Amino acid sequence: MIGLDKAGAQRGRRWIFTDISFMLEAGRILAVLGPNGRGKTTLIKALAGLVPLAAGRRVAPRVIGYVSQSIGADIPYRALDVVVMGRARGLGLFGAPGAADYRAAVEALELVGARDFAERPFDRLSGGERQIVLLARALATGSPALVLDEPASALDLANQNRLLTVLREVKRQGRHAILFSTHLPQHALSVADDALLMLGPSEHSIGPTRAVLNEADLMRLYGLRVRRVTLDNDGCAPIETVVPLFAGAGP
Repeated sequence: MIGLDKAGAQRGRRWIFTDISFMLEAGRILAVLGPNGRGKTTLIKALAGLVPLAAGRRVAPRVIGYVSQSIGADIPYRALDVVVMGRARGLGLFGAPGAADYRAAVEALELVGARDFAERPFDRLSGGERQIVLLARALATGSPALVLDEPASALDLANQNRLLTVLREVKRQGRHAILFSTHLPQHALSVADDALLMLGPSEHSIGPTRAVLNEADLMRLYGLRVRRVTLDNDGCAPIETVVPLFAGAGP
């Protein structure tokens, strides 16, 4: 279980967010949405224990599987070694990873479909490949909670799909509570059970994804007209998505 209880965070005297409460259980995904500067990253870091709360409390396991926005492309290690770094907290000050730690790292890479990356230099991987490896590192911590700060922000469409597929598989296994922030409502509709809209410092909406991501609230959130549409999926279950109506679009 991971969550916040009547939580608030400040920058100086300014409230970034106030009175946010939720509890996320294993096997469920919560997506956090909001425009730039609305406090998504502050909330993510507070949940990960990296930013102190000014009000309320945080409920979390001792270790969090955390993936930040910064990919760290210049890390000159094998991808396997980057994943093993996720085991560091259990090694002690002068401890070195052992066989069990490397087995856990390989299992995490296999779970995200990146076993073939193990011996490749991390700084030679593409942005999408590095993000998948960092997700494996978060899984290798052994934490039941994964907290991801805009994990798809630098990814092309194919790698966005790959990341969402991995998140869907991790959710299916039911061992992790997963929270991620995103600018893309369609990602929330694709994998999240619940969504949190950060409408203002003291205003937010949280609940089942399909109820919360309604057109009216999304237009308030982004100041842009949008449409919720259902698309045929070649005989599979229909797909719900959000289409932004950009100004001046069209021929």
